[in-house]
Amino acid sequence: MNRIYEPLAYSNEVRRDCFWNTTVDATQGEQLQGTHQTDVAIVGGGFTGLNAALHLAEDGVDVTLLDAETIGWGASGRNGGFCCLGGGILSNAQIDKRFGTDARHAWRTAEKDAIKHVSGLLERYKIDADAHSKGETLLAHKAKRWATLQQHADEVAESYGVEPTLIPKSELADHGLNGPFHGALTNPIGFALNPLKYALGIAEAARRAGARFFEQSPVIRLEQGAQFTLHTPKGRITAKRLIIATNGYSSEDVPNWLATRFMPVQSSVLVTRPLTDEELANAGWTSDQMAFDSRNLLHYFRLMPSRQFLFGMRGGIFANARSDAKIKRLIRSDFEQMFPAWRHVETPHMWSGLVCMNAKGAPFTGPIPDMPGAFASLSYHGNGVAMASYCGTLLADLVQDKDTRLPYPEVLKSTPSKLPFGTKRRWVLPPLYAAMGLVDR
Repeated sequence: MNRIYEPLAYSNEVRRDCFWNTTVDATQGEQLQGTHQTDVAIVGGGFTGLNAALHLAEDGVDVTLLDAETIGWGASGRNGGFCCLGGGILSNAQIDKRFGTDARHAWRTAEKDAIKHVSGLLERYKIDADAHSKGETLLAHKAKRWATLQQHADEVAESYGVEPTLIPKSELADHGLNGPFHGALTNPIGFALNPLKYALGIAEAARRAGARFFEQSPVIRLEQGAQFTLHTPKGRITAKRLIIATNGYSSEDVPNWLATRFMPVQSSVLVTRPLTDEELANAGWTSDQMAFDSRNLLHYFRLMPSRQFLFGMRGGIFANARSDAKIKRLIRSDFEQMFPAWRHVETPHMWSGLVCMNAKGAPFTGPIPDMPGAFASLSYHGNGVAMASYCGTLLADLVQDKDTRLPYPEVLKSTPSKLPFGTKRRWVLPPLYAAMGLVDR
């Protein structure tokens, strides 16, 4: 496997203290050994691959999923749990210019439908994923950003057909949103959840429907002839059709087409111990809203049903012990600056993972060019809980050559171009982050 970060980024070390791991029973599935045959092979056991496996199995397709580690081990089991609008970073104007106004409306509708899709899965399969929050709240981190929130509110209303709520600085404390903020905008679409409980719940539903799962089975080589042959350290499997669902944990050569078409970016999260009512009151943060601030290098945070506080931010450029220690100090420092009343509060859970960006600025979901029978979906730009689930469901239909059960917007169909600098492409991140940091001041 050819990945662009140092080995630490793909190790258990950086997820060892992930809070979500403490909320489920640890399991490890069967490894692929020997020779197998399937109709559809899926590489990747996150939201994309799991949704594809579930819907294929329910359609009666012989489907087998392979994961290099365990189900939900990657971003799907260690993200902040924001089931919200997103998946891309393109503005309305950019979408209009590149794809047209009709395509923009279809994309914005798909963002809403993706959230409904996840909500429907939780209800249908009785998955208790600790869901909470009525939409999400954007907090202005400086006065200039508050001045632009009214314009943003109009855009939200036009794009999604909802009425967002503007909260001036003087009223934030009344809403339990106290902090160094200059106002807020609450969009009523979306909710928060425990992402690992959701992922494992979908996996169990897929198994009951007949999907086969092999864990600790990294695909180290991929061959294509009349069919696809996937080689793992202890076995191989031949498939008529193939789905690649590895997102930020992709290998540059599985398949070769992926090389330089995606940019993994590190993100880090901490979770506090349970907070007392007094501690919550002292900080003035008592809201159950999932929230994020208006920085380009944003912070995202929420008070969970367990009364523990989750706080996340973009991570470092390098994946080594020194860089990992530095980002842990930084995230703790930012947490204390934003919520000084909690400087004494322990944060026993800190971890990191990879989100996935690309040059296109939006996900790709569809057939892999010049690779008949192979399909992929990736690059959800840090908002994959809803959109990855949606796109995985699209793949279940596309791989069967049938009309998709969910709308398939044009924005998803175009392939991302290659990024410069090959496997060294993350070296563009330091100056980019520096420029964003200057704008955020």
